[in-house]
Parts: sequence; structure tokens; C-alpha cells
Amino acid sequence: MSAKYIFVTGGVVSSLGKGLAAASIGCLLESRGLKVNLMKFDPYLNVDPGTMSPFQHGEVFVTDDGAETDLDLGHYERFTHAKLSRDNNWTTGRIYEQIIAKERRGDYLGKTVQVIPHVTNEIKTAMKKVAQDVDVAIVEIGGTVGDIESLPFLEAIRQMRQELGRENTLFVHVTLVPFIAAAQELKTKPTQHSVKELLSIGIQPDMLLCRTDRFLAKEMKSKIALFCNVEEGAVITAKDVASIYEVPLVLSQESVDTLVLKYLHLQADEHDLKQWEDIVHRIYNPKDEVNIGIVGKYVEYEDSYKSLKEALVHGALAHNLKLQVNWIEAEGLEQDEASRDAQLGDYDGILVPGGFGKRGIEGMLQAIRYAREKKVPYFGICLGMQTACIEFARNLCGLADANSSEFDPATPHRVIYKLRELRGVEELGGTMRLGAWTCKIEPGTLAHKVYGKLEISERHRHRYEFNREYEGTLTAAGLRISGSTPDGTYVEMIELPDHPYFIGCQFHPEFKSKPLEPHPLFKSFVGAAYEYGQRRKAARHAEEVEMFLRPEKVARP
Repeated sequence: MSAKYIFVTGGVVSSLGKGLAAASIGCLLESRGLKVNLMKFDPYLNVDPGTMSPFQHGEVFVTDDGAETDLDLGHYERFTHAKLSRDNNWTTGRIYEQIIAKERRGDYLGKTVQVIPHVTNEIKTAMKKVAQDVDVAIVEIGGTVGDIESLPFLEAIRQMRQELGRENTLFVHVTLVPFIAAAQELKTKPTQHSVKELLSIGIQPDMLLCRTDRFLAKEMKSKIALFCNVEEGAVITAKDVASIYEVPLVLSQESVDTLVLKYLHLQADEHDLKQWEDIVHRIYNPKDEVNIGIVGKYVEYEDSYKSLKEALVHGALAHNLKLQVNWIEAEGLEQDEASRDAQLGDYDGILVPGGFGKRGIEGMLQAIRYAREKKVPYFGICLGMQTACIEFARNLCGLADANSSEFDPATPHRVIYKLRELRGVEELGGTMRLGAWTCKIEPGTLAHKVYGKLEISERHRHRYEFNREYEGTLTAAGLRISGSTPDGTYVEMIELPDHPYFIGCQFHPEFKSKPLEPHPLFKSFVGAAYEYGQRRKAARHAEEVEMFLRPEKVARP
């Protein structure tokens, strides 16, 4: 049987959660035994988001095959079992890059190359490629209906309905029904105008996911259905929720999966959402909380660390804990030691994530030194591992000027330097060490204890590496290299054996963590942080008891 298609569009404003809607629909269909795949079309002209600022685009999600993709693909992987690749994310720039390459080769045999049919055909080919061997392909169109950049993609999905028919295609439109506080009313006009925009290009939505902060009354749904020409039952309340992992349950309560099966003429099992219900129950009923400080350089825009935040949530859920995350601007730690200690003193664990560039590095080094000396659980990812090596070299190996050649090309001690195969390569797009690579773990290490195996595969995104010329110096001072590539070329993991929990990895484990399958590194880090916090609370309590019983020990003014 050929795959069915669900096309997800968005209207009124951006950031309504099309990606979460697509991922949640995929989750619901999987819960009924169907096999799904998901893809995202982004209308910008960049070939991929790899060279875009995190402040512009948020996180760059990396797939096993090394594609730098939109952060919504992270939602797709966390909510479903779909195996994503570069075929699951296309930009206008990448589409046009392929078309221009074909034109230069003469593939079009002298024809005039136009948006219709050549661009739309390329888009449809990309859609059909991800629809192989699945029951349903869910296609998200980035941007907002009415944007000129999205028009070729919308035209392509309009043509798909013409070619495949209503029984094989479903249009889901995510829209906004705002509550106007001054009038104390929900307003449907933005949704009406958004649907009108779609109709003007030949697309009639079959289902409306109405983003709102409250449930829509039957009268409101009837009004939207009437003016937007959809069935009343297909007007869905997509209500705001405290946790994104509740979205599949909310949509299920609104019978979204039942409607999808009806419109696409699909037969499937009854849904089984017990695991998701358990996750949501734990989110709202934690036994305790854990407080993690993330020291980064893009902390004012949390989407820069989307997968990281979710992986920490997964790690906390594994211990039935509520996660308290505090984003600490690295530059703010580049002060005196007392100020640093005051800012970091309340955290159960400290994490330094990935990043690029010199800004904030000295603050990260201060945070790492604090975690190392105060025995606070520390987890360094990518840049966080590299800076941990630099801090160790400076303060425990006597290499005061140790640095990365990324931050100081003239440093006499290049503990971190540019990947050997990238020397002389100046282009930025797609030139890093990307995608899944194998790592061999040393027996008896913390890494071995965490993973429970000696060989792993993790995803990478980095341009610099540990300089093994300094391996002897650092290991002699107590650093342990606990993971390397099978050929011994790259250092993948480091740790400090004399520390309760201090580990760094060159890869990005957050890309493989799921709520139902927490990544072992995040699970172990959060567990260690919680234990540290409990020990600290017990020590404080003992001190308070001692002060109460022996007040003469309290210092007098």
C-alpha cells in the first residue's frame, strides 16, 4: 500500500508549535501500530541551518548521517521511532542548489527552468522519498501562510492532493484563537483570515488545530467550522499545557488520531498511550527536585539548547524528579572568585554545553574550576569537554597559557586544536566532524559504568579536537581519557577518577535522548547531582542542629 500524507501548515503567527503538532500526530499514529516518517521544509535560502546564529534559528539538530537540520527534527525523534536523515529536512536553498546543479549539467535539455514545474517537482520528489516503506508521511511546512517564501512548498502540497486524491492526503492547519483580555473574549477572526489565505492558493484545510489558552466551547467550534468550511469535529482545541509531553494526550482527548484514520481511510489498532500517561504523571507528581546550572553563551535564547534542556528533563524523569534549570551567562562569571562562588553555590550540578567562539570561555573555565575543586557534579559536552581539558592543563599541569587554537591561535600550549583533516579548510558550511561515530570506552571507567558497554555510537558536531601531544602531561596529573575512536585518533571522553562525578564528552548525547528512553549520561548526571544535593542538605541540617544544641559555638559579634 502506498503511503498516506499529512501536511501540517501554520497561520496567523509563527511559533505556534507546528513541529510539536506534527510530532504528536506521529506519536498518536505509532501508538496505533502504524509506521510513520516525518519531514520539515524550511523556506529560508540557507542550504541548512549549520551556519546560522543560534539567536536567529535556535539549535542545530544533527542526524546520524551528519545532516545539520532544523530543531523540529529533534521533536520528531523524541516523540516517535522515525529514523531521520538529511532527507527529512529541506530548505529552499537546498532545493534551488539541486536545481541549479542539474541546469548546469544540462539535465533539463535546454528547457526554461521555472518554479512550476521544476521547483515544485523537486519538492514533491523529496516528499515521496521519505514516504517509502511507511504507512503515513507527515510533512511540516515551515513559516506562516501568507509568507512569500513558503509559496512553492504550498503549491507542491496542493499538487499532491490533485495527484493522490482526498483519501490519501490530509491538510492540518495550526492556527491561533487569541483571548482578548480587555474584551474578555476569544476571537476567531485571525483563524478565518488564515484559512482564507490558504484557500486563495487552492488549499482547503481538513482539520484546524486551534492554539488557545482555554478550551473552546461548542458554539465557538461551530462558528469556526462554519466560516472555515471544515467539520465541527475537526476543529481541535490545541490548548496550552505545562509540558510538551502532554500534547499527544491532549490531542488524543480531542480525537485527532481517530479523525486522521477516518479521513485517510486507514485501519489501525486502538491506541496505547500508557507510557506517555506515566511520563505525564511523573512530570506533575515528582518526589523531589534537582537544581542544575547551565553555563553557556547563548542562554538568553533557550531554543539554542533545545535538545539539551529536554535531555535533562528526561534524566530527571528517570529519577522521578522535577528539573530546575538555571541558565548562567558565562561572561558573568569572569569576575572575582567570591562573585563566582556566589553565583554557583546553590546548584546540585553544573553543565557546560557546546558552542563556538571565544566569548564567555574564561567564565566557563571559572565554572569548571569551581565544580572540580568543590566536588560538584560536572558534565561537559563538546566545548564543555574542551574547556575542562584547558582548565585542567592550566591549573593542575602548570601550563598557565594553555588554550584552544580557536580562542588563541598564538597559544604556546594548544591543548585543543583544529581537526587535522580541516586544516586549510576555510568554508564553514558542513565542514565539521558531523554525525554518528563509534567510540571505544575504557573498562572500569565512569563512562563504562554509565553506559554498561565498551562500544557506543554518538552524534558529533565539532571543528576542534583534543591534542594528543598533551595526553601524557594531563594523564600524569590525574585526567583519565575514558573514550576514544577505535583507531585512537580522537579523544571522545575524559573524566576525573578522584571526583564524585566529573565527565566530559566530545559528542552531543542530547541528540539521542527521548522521554521514554533517557540517555544514560543525562540519567547518571542528574542522579549524581541529586545525591550531591541531598548530602549538602543533610550537612546543612546537621550544622543547624549543632548550632541549636550548642549555641556557644555560634560566633558572637
